[in-house]
Parts: sequence; C-alpha cells; structure tokens
Amino acid sequence: MGKMNLTDTERAQLLWAARSRTVRAADVRRAKLILMLEDGESRDGIMSALGCDSRFIARWSGGFLNERLAGMYARHPGRAPVQPPAKLEARVLSRTLKHKPADGSTHWSSYKLASELGDVSVSAVQRIWRKHGIKPQRLERHMVSNDPDFETKAADVIGLYLNPPAHAAVFCVDEKTAIQALERRDRMLPLSPGRAESHGFEYKRNGTLSLFAAFNTATGEVVGKTALRHTSEQFVAFLTDVVASQPKRREIHVICDNVSSHKTQRVADFLTAHRNVRLHFTPTYSSWLNQVENWFSRIQRDVIAHGVFTSVKDLDRKLMRYIREHNQNPKPIKWKYDDPSRRIRPVPNQ
Repeated sequence: MGKMNLTDTERAQLLWAARSRTVRAADVRRAKLILMLEDGESRDGIMSALGCDSRFIARWSGGFLNERLAGMYARHPGRAPVQPPAKLEARVLSRTLKHKPADGSTHWSSYKLASELGDVSVSAVQRIWRKHGIKPQRLERHMVSNDPDFETKAADVIGLYLNPPAHAAVFCVDEKTAIQALERRDRMLPLSPGRAESHGFEYKRNGTLSLFAAFNTATGEVVGKTALRHTSEQFVAFLTDVVASQPKRREIHVICDNVSSHKTQRVADFLTAHRNVRLHFTPTYSSWLNQVENWFSRIQRDVIAHGVFTSVKDLDRKLMRYIREHNQNPKPIKWKYDDPSRRIRPVPNQ
C-alpha cells in the first residue's frame, strides 16, 4: 500500500478525528485507516488492528485518494419511505384507537403495536403517539353525576365560592371516615441519603376514628372534630361547634354532600332551631365541588399516609395538632372551573 501524501492540515484533521470521543465510531475507524496507511503499516497489520477486511481498505483509501477528506464520508442515497407518512400515521392511529391487542391485553404498548402492524418500527409508533398526545398506558377515572338538578346545584355551590353573601360565613363540610390507627410491628427505617423512609410490612390495628372538618372558604381556617362513629347525631354536634365558632346570628352557609346522615330529622330539627344556618347539597357524585376534599387530601398526605399511631387517642392528638398548626397560617383555596368543554357528559344510548 502506498502513502496517502497527507498535508499538515489533513493530518491534523485526521488525528483529531481518530482521538475524538464525540466523533462517530465509523468516522474514527476511517481516520485511523488513512493514518496507518500514511505511516506505512502493512495490510495485515491494518486488518488486525481495525478488525476490517481488504474491501474496507480498498474502498476508503480509494475514496481518500480521489476526494481527499471529502471522500471519508458515506454517500448512501437512502430510500423512499415504504408508505407516505400521512398514511402510516392513519394506520397507527386507527389501530390504536379502534382495536385492542389480540392477546387480551387492555391497552397497547409500542412494541405490541409495532409487532401487530409488522412493517412499522417501535420508534415510529412512539413518534406518532407523541405527536398526537396518545398515551395508552395511562388511565384516568371519572364519575358522571346522575343528578337531574346538576346544573342548579352546581351553580348554587359555585356562586357561594365566587360571590358569597355579604357578612356571611361559607363552610365546606364533610367527614373523613374510618381513619385507621395503624402501628407498625417492626421499627421504622428513617430517611437517609439514597434511601427512602421505610415502614415495616406488618402492622397492628388500634381502632378507627372519623374526622369532621369544616373549611372556611373565605379564610382557609378549619374547624375540626374527631368521633368514634359517623352518625347524624355526631354531624349535628359538629354543626353546633361550627355555629359556636362564629359570632351570634351570623348567616352561615354549609356546603355538604348527599350522605344520609346529613338529611335526617335530627338535622332538620337543628336547622329549625338555627334559622341562620342553611345547607347546600352538592350534586351526586360531585365531591370535586367541595373544597374540604382538597384539604382532606393534604391531611392524608401529611399525617395519615406515613403516620404511626399507637392508639386511637394518639391518632386524635396528631390530627388535631395538624389542624391547630394549619390555622396558624390558613390560606383560602383559589378555586375555579375554567374549562367547561372538559365536562364529562353521558354518552347517548345507541
């Protein structure tokens, strides 16, 4: 093999490519070939060092001699796509949206769909899904209200949020029932660098509590009370506490759900005795309209989910402490429902 007669510029460029950690491996290999030829390496030595054959040497040495550095890059003409992109997208979308996998799976994966279609790559499926915002692996849940007076009740509740009566208090009230006082049998492993906090798998049940909470929509303050049972009597007792937390004769509006304990004769008698208190019921299956549910999710996350409770009394103490600390710096919820187009409507019978 003859020398390549490199100029200083060509040698510098080839040396840079041969030593680079970012250049493609194929380009590094070709650069090394030309440098070894320039240094007089034998054909057998080059094939052994680069793991190539004589055709590789002949092709790229000839390309360099004809075009110098420009001849070091492949000129693959490529090929036309097997199918027009629009047609390919239509096939992928149609199969994804209108069919289920043949193996009985509930949803597609990109690998299953590519295998089903046969002539489409996994990356092409992923790219089309990403372009059209399709995520078969995700599942969201919803509950459609069957309340015939949905619009009227929802408007009533939303009106209390957005335009509450002057000089009146608006409370969102609900019960978080059957909170378990769980005590772990094994010692807890604390949070440490590189390791999450860990609770033992086995636990001991020490009883349950129900938490009554009234969220003041104007201030964010919470009136809370625990009870061993969730009954109409306990609900009325809690409403008495809510009334006692406000100045006498202040108008009080209470937003609550449709559970049976909120609609007993005992509750009706309480409302008769307290003319300044009015109950507003959310539509059925519409707990998202009640702001106290948002606050319940906080206490679930902050206290209950990771908590270890040695007794019902210990659970009560920790719940009430959280409420007291919350009320030191309460904040109202900036509640809004600004996309009516997302409201879920029942599908008409076919």
